[in-house]
Amino acid sequence: MEVMATAYNSLRAQTSNDPTITAWGDTLKPGMKAIAISRDLLDSGLYYNMEITIDGLEGKYRVIDKMNRRFTKKIDIYFDTNVFKAREWGLQMVTIRWKETE
Repeated sequence: MEVMATAYNSLRAQTSNDPTITAWGDTLKPGMKAIAISRDLLDSGLYYNMEITIDGLEGKYRVIDKMNRRFTKKIDIYFDTNVFKAREWGLQMVTIRWKETE
């Protein structure tokens, strides 16, 4: 599936009072391969704690956060506290892949 991808950091200026806690209650830690998804993607087969791949990036990323309802067909890739890397990523169209569950 093609989605728009942005980057985010666990910093108060970008999130809430506790920037390390996700919408599902997980704790973000540096080095994690995690994403937040727009809530409409929950209807497309993605779900909490699911592993996905992102074309062009190494490894598997885990769905552990949800974005504000105003966003659609979008993911936010976790870049821990590295604002420079997140800004360098910017805004990109990417293809995400996952295995369908039986």
